[in-house]
Amino acid sequence: MSMLTPPGMGGKYRVTGDRYPRMRRPRSRRRIVTALTAAVVALGLAGWGTVQLVDVFGGDAKTTAAIRKGDCKPGPGASAAAVLKLKPRQVTVNVYNATPRAGLAKAAADELKKRGFTIGKVGNAPKAYDKKVANTGLLLGSPAAAKGPFQVLGTQLKGVTTKTDRRGTGDVDLILGKGYTALAPKPAAEAALAALAKPAPARKGKC
Repeated sequence: MSMLTPPGMGGKYRVTGDRYPRMRRPRSRRRIVTALTAAVVALGLAGWGTVQLVDVFGGDAKTTAAIRKGDCKPGPGASAAAVLKLKPRQVTVNVYNATPRAGLAKAAADELKKRGFTIGKVGNAPKAYDKKVANTGLLLGSPAAAKGPFQVLGTQLKGVTTKTDRRGTGDVDLILGKGYTALAPKPAAEAALAALAKPAPARKGKC
């Protein structure tokens, strides 16, 4: 009996040819886990990509509705009309002279009163500003004064600068500097006030 003859077959059956049955090696558990993980990640990425495409082409419903309703922040100048309706009589001005020339503060205060402004204190400039203002003048007031009073009073004097302090009142200091000679001519000041009351159209804001 040949060694290739299966036992009990009596030589009736023989294994011939050059092909033999081979045992398949068991698949590694690690490979299976890795394959499953990769499949889950691929499905997740595909789902996320679909959502992004829907957002891009479909748009968020709330955002679209807000845009249609014009629910956008106004651009600069949208609230300027309310601020610039301020009248000269609503601005209380303290006039101080920071120059060696006498009488400037009183003369300026008298003219501002004629133009409708409310006059507060009149006198020499505080030591911190005396002879230290090089231009025509300095407007000094609270941060709130920058939203209207500075602009209104600034129409009466060219070349002024502005500065805020911590005062809790609404008055504004006009400190006359070395470059001061006189207030702006009344017609020019009135034209500047009229132009101030007509602010530029508000620019479109960002949604």
